[in-house]
Formats: sequence, C-alpha cells, structure tokens
Amino acid sequence: MRKIAACITVLALTAGGCSVAGARGDDTAETVVVGYQSKTINTVTAGTLLRAQGYFEKRLAELGARTGRTYAVTWQDYDTGAPITAQMMAGKIDIGSMGDYPLLINGARGQQDAEARTHLISITGYNARGGLNSIVVAPNSPVHTLADLKGRTVSASIGSAGHGLLVQAARKAGLDPGKDFKTENQQPQVGATALESGSVAALSQFVAWPGLLVHQGRARLLYDGGTLGVPTFHGVVVRERYAAERSDVVEAFLRAQLDATNFLHRSPLQAAQVVADVTGLPAEVVYLYNGPGGVATFDPTVKPVLREALARDVPFLKEVGVLQQVDLATFVDDTQLRAVYGANYDQDAGTTVNPAPISGNDPVCDRPVNDPALASELWPADSDLTQPAATPTCLLRAVRAAGTRSRAAYVPDTSTGTRWFADKSVWVRDPAAPEQERFKPFSTETAAQSYLDAHAGSHRLSYAEAVAGAA
Repeated sequence: MRKIAACITVLALTAGGCSVAGARGDDTAETVVVGYQSKTINTVTAGTLLRAQGYFEKRLAELGARTGRTYAVTWQDYDTGAPITAQMMAGKIDIGSMGDYPLLINGARGQQDAEARTHLISITGYNARGGLNSIVVAPNSPVHTLADLKGRTVSASIGSAGHGLLVQAARKAGLDPGKDFKTENQQPQVGATALESGSVAALSQFVAWPGLLVHQGRARLLYDGGTLGVPTFHGVVVRERYAAERSDVVEAFLRAQLDATNFLHRSPLQAAQVVADVTGLPAEVVYLYNGPGGVATFDPTVKPVLREALARDVPFLKEVGVLQQVDLATFVDDTQLRAVYGANYDQDAGTTVNPAPISGNDPVCDRPVNDPALASELWPADSDLTQPAATPTCLLRAVRAAGTRSRAAYVPDTSTGTRWFADKSVWVRDPAAPEQERFKPFSTETAAQSYLDAHAGSHRLSYAEAVAGAA
C-alpha cells in the first residue's frame, strides 16, 4: 500500500513516473521504459492517450497470463525528441515516440554504435501535406507575408521539423535563411514567450503550439505548413537489442497502440478530453488536430510516401549539421507491426485517405457530409456531440443558428485542406461559387489573397460578416 501511495504521489507531481503494474511489490517484474511527449498531441496513440487508457498495461497483463511473468511500465515525459534519443542511446529508454526529423537523428546516432541501434516500427499521426508545422506571428504584427520576415528574428528549434519548414518555406519565398533573417534556437515554450514579449517576430514550430497560441488569441497564423506540400509525421522507435530480446513486449506495445488508435477514431471527443485533462491543453485545440478530418491523420502503417519524406529530409539535417549519415533501409522496419496488424496492412499502407473523416448528415443544409475537402464541424457548447456540416458555408449557417452557444467550429482551408478554427480563418465570398459553397475559409492572409487575385468579383470579409452573410 505504501508503494501504491508513493506511485500516486509521484504521478501527482510529475508527468513521468510509475504504473500500477509496477506497484505489485514484485521485484522480479520486467520493466519497460517508454519515452513520450505528452503535449506533442499527434503522438498520443503511443504516449498520452495510450498511457491514460492503460492499454499497454492491459496488453502486458495478457502477455503475462501466457508467459507467467509480470511487467512494470515506466513512463518518461519530455518536451522534445532529443532527450528521448539521448536516453535510448544510453540504454535507459526502450521505446520512444518523436517527430520525423528527430527520428532521423535517432536512427543515425544509433547506427554509430551496434549496441545502440534503433528501428522506426510504426507511425502515430501524420499530415500528407505538412500541416503539422506552422509559422505564427503576434496578432497585430506588421508581418503579413514571409517576405516581411527579412531583417527580423524567428524562433525555432534547430534541427526540428518546425525549423525545416521555416527554411524550406523561406527559400520558396525567395529568402536566404542564412542572411535575410536570424533564427533563434529555442524550445517551443521559450519561443512562445519570446513571441509575446516581442523579442522575436515569428515562431516556427510543430503541433500543438501554433494552434494553441492562435486559439488563445496570442498569435496569428502566417504560414500553413500544408502549403509546402511535404509530408510530416511522428513515429515510434525501439532499441534493436530490446526488440530482439523482448519481441513479445514490443508486439504488446504495438497492439496497445492499435487499441489507442481505434479508441481515438471511435470516440474522438472523449479522446480529446482525456488528452486535454492530462496535458492541460484546451480540448478545442486537441480536437483541432486529433478529431475527425483533423490536421493529424492517425494511422500506424509505415507508408511509402512517409519513407520518401524521410529520404528528402536527410539533406536538410546534414546541411544544418545535426546529421552525418543514416541508412534508411535498415532503420525503417515495420516487420513487427505487420505481424500484429493483419492482412490489410499493405492496402492500408498504400493510401493516405483519413480513416476518420467527418461524416453524417448536415442538419442545416440537409445534405450528406461526404467531401473531406469541404466537410466542417461545429462543437456546440455544453455538448458531448459535434454537428457535421457539408461545407464551410453550411457551417457558418449552423454557427448563426447556434448563436453564442458554440464551443468551437472547424473548417478546412480552401487551398490546402488544413483544418482550422472558423473564427480565426480569413474569409472570402465568391459570388460565382455554388450557393452552398460561396464562403471560402483560408488559414492565412496570403492564401486568401491568392484566391482573390485569381477570382474576379470575390471579396474578403470578417468572420462576423461571413456568419451574417451566409444566412
């Protein structure tokens, strides 16, 4: 009982810690250490949600019933992937989850020592166009395009996917990242503070920081990572030696990840609330990324398009000096996932269609919700159910009908499909569009202006004007 009480105390004081499986007082229990990032919410199926629901412990209990062994799980929570990699190289973390750039660094470092080799064994969440990373500025910033960053300072975590987005987007806009602006190497929370204080002009980071800051009114989206068209994702790595010695435990973890993925797809609002309760993030922000049709698509299969994205990321990481060489052919290994996934693995790995789209019937426009490029969603206040909308225009009508009784409303960016907050979007009215598709949302001013330039007769309007006009 003293050990259980101590475990509860530890869990109350820190995000790392122990598990009930380790509270049996059985000194012979085999311990597995899992490193994760609780607030990087597109890793939740291998971290926050997985842990909160106890899926791994349940699968280990099933394994123990067959093997006669007991297992204890130690969860270690970090802000980024770098410390997880450091602990894996030291043999102190067995399984970890992190983003694509840190994954490459993890694989490269492991391949420098045969005793520390690691493998990428599954995917958590991904975005086929790159929408998991974004650049934000202060709400009233004079910066309205990437070109406006010239001569200014931008916060990013060097070697992260957010940094990669900044460099690639800047070059695409005709800027030289080494000369035209300064990049300040900062952790996400430090960069967020720097943005608020005005010491940096912009922040380029990964999920969920851009959405959180915009939702809180502390930032405005300058650049949607989906504009770049380069896939981004997070995944699971395991130490090669551990996987060889404890393949049954690794398979139990993968089965638990599938459990968490299925739960997220089956009960998205409940899953968002679970993650919100654990992390302190607003449920509305979690749901932006993890809900149906969200910025993150949750599918554990290792897709060819994601393998290709890893290969394209290597030159950038070499350029910034955080990667020497990595053999992707030996690093990426989905053998164990295939074994637990089933016969549909290759079929599911070959598609990037979101397995959890917004669906149902739109009660306002009275039509089926079946086009992911248009499907929107209203989260009414004091409700555990959301309301689907066939188009953003129909969503505006639903918002008007709900009055002030709305918790959140989500729409897809017209040009990239990135899901965004309706009230934080830039709205354009196109009188030439079909009647129920006349109001077009964009996550950034630049995207809206491009549409205006290409569609004569269109005009920009405020969110309030869009809500009133859509009626």
